[in-house]
Amino acid sequence: MIALISAPTNLGLRPPQRGSVPGSDKAPEALREAGLFQRFMNEGAADAGVVLGGRYVDDDDTRADGQVRNQTALVDHARRLAARLTSVLDAGDVPLVIGGDCSVLLGIGVALARRGGTGLVHVDGHTDFRHPGNSDACASIAGEDLAAAVGLHWPAVGDIDGLGPYFDPGRVVHIGHRQDDEHSAEARGTLGLVISAAQAIERAPDDVTAATHAVAGTGYWLQIDVDVLDASIMPAVDSPDPGGLDASQLTALLARLAPGAIGASVTVFDPDLDPDGRYARLVTDIVVDGLSGLGLLRGRTPM
Repeated sequence: MIALISAPTNLGLRPPQRGSVPGSDKAPEALREAGLFQRFMNEGAADAGVVLGGRYVDDDDTRADGQVRNQTALVDHARRLAARLTSVLDAGDVPLVIGGDCSVLLGIGVALARRGGTGLVHVDGHTDFRHPGNSDACASIAGEDLAAAVGLHWPAVGDIDGLGPYFDPGRVVHIGHRQDDEHSAEARGTLGLVISAAQAIERAPDDVTAATHAVAGTGYWLQIDVDVLDASIMPAVDSPDPGGLDASQLTALLARLAPGAIGASVTVFDPDLDPDGRYARLVTDIVVDGLSGLGLLRGRTPM
């Protein structure tokens, strides 16, 4: 059974403007209003509750060197999300985390590392591979989550409770970055497989899925950042970029990747940039249609 976990957090993002607060923590409830939770539950899914993030603080003037934004609150949220995921997985269910920003990958990684580790399929419009070894600008985990997940970040975020790296880099697949991503070459040399958005569009979804399974196996975690969509289709994210997938391409890809996953997460939608709710409805359609088969290769009966 799919178990929906709401993870409303914005702790990993930079402020949109000095002193302001990102809106991604509103995403789970905006998507609930758009029908995402009800549509899953109509087909047999369960609501596994909420894991609240802490208060966002624009701490640029007070943050110590060697720390990311909102670090204490972010690590606390990761531990609590990991505990919730553990209870869902122990019950034999398939978690679907609705974020929030993609700092949720830390809590997911902690939970899975405690269980012995899995592969990771990271579908994102950016590699999220900034880390202290390649940048002096480290501050926002939402642009650094994949690097942290494979052990390349400061220990406070990349080695929570001594569990890092949360994913073996050789079993990680990244899909969806744009051609000008500044860290794509390093990601390609570190991870098991890296496929750009242009390559994902050119290749058949079945081909991308076969290549993914060859690296990540089955039983991987599927992380989806909705900025993998082209900016003309999904502007309601903190860093929209041209050159991404369209809605039908992303839905088709997810529908093929979802059965091999043990769980999934959806992140970075910002309702503050969606005043009439049209993009919430689009995300809902993509997630419901693309992830309805989540976990099927692990023997779960259809929703």
